[in-house]
Amino acid sequence: MTNSDPKTLVSTDWLNQHLHDPDLRVLDASWYLAAEGRDPRAEYDAAHIPGARFFDIDDISDHRSKMPHMVPPVEKFMSRMRAMGVGDGHQVVVYDGSGLFSAARVWWLFRLMGKSDVAVLDGGFPKWQAEGRPVDDMPPPIRDRHMTVQRQNQMIKDVTQVAAASKLRDFEIIDARSAERFRGEAPEPRPGLRAGHIPGSKNLPYKTLLNPDGTMKETGSIKAAFTDAGIDLGKPVITTCGSGVTAAILSLALERIGHRNHALYDGSWSEWGMYPDLKIATGAA
Repeated sequence: MTNSDPKTLVSTDWLNQHLHDPDLRVLDASWYLAAEGRDPRAEYDAAHIPGARFFDIDDISDHRSKMPHMVPPVEKFMSRMRAMGVGDGHQVVVYDGSGLFSAARVWWLFRLMGKSDVAVLDGGFPKWQAEGRPVDDMPPPIRDRHMTVQRQNQMIKDVTQVAAASKLRDFEIIDARSAERFRGEAPEPRPGLRAGHIPGSKNLPYKTLLNPDGTMKETGSIKAAFTDAGIDLGKPVITTCGSGVTAAILSLALERIGHRNHALYDGSWSEWGMYPDLKIATGAA
């Protein structure tokens, strides 16, 4: 049973009770790796939580970057949200079609933009459907709502900052990828990337933090998972992964256990693994 917190994680029960609140905005932020062969927009059009808007992670990004779905410019984020009828004074709930996968990235993006009234739906659309809760295929009516953004620059790191942290070891760099990818034993899904991890980083595969039904584990189990991975929670944290999506699951977990001093490496391994002048490590941490 989720301890619902409208700033981090809410249960399907909580959302069902609040579904018709006038200031609630629900976002379907489903996104999948190419290998899964799923079309999130088509799935949204076929069935979604009533009133949900579709948040396109690849579109609402910085298209000037060569790397996938990097953080969009503030102006683009604001204009896209206004067009979706999401703005100041709204409680936002984000879900995805995997259970808990890409929704955390959009939660983190809202937090980066200074919006704190945002939560992930625990267990996502699969849990919602499994419980027989309502779905529809209608686009919601949209009314413009102004959005004020105050970007929280401390919540994001670039490659130069991460390289310094790797050298100085003043942050815990935590990698959400699988153990095989972290150790450099499995190929990267994106072509042209080296295999391995950022020197000094620790590995905590994001699935370690989830229950079999796609819900997030309780806070005690989350703390134990970080500790078991050799992570010093007394230090500030940088989360990383393949392309900045599942790193946000670690960020959400840290927020759940009261660890506020965390930032996400937006380029993640898509960037680090691309540049031959950046050192890499292989094997266990």
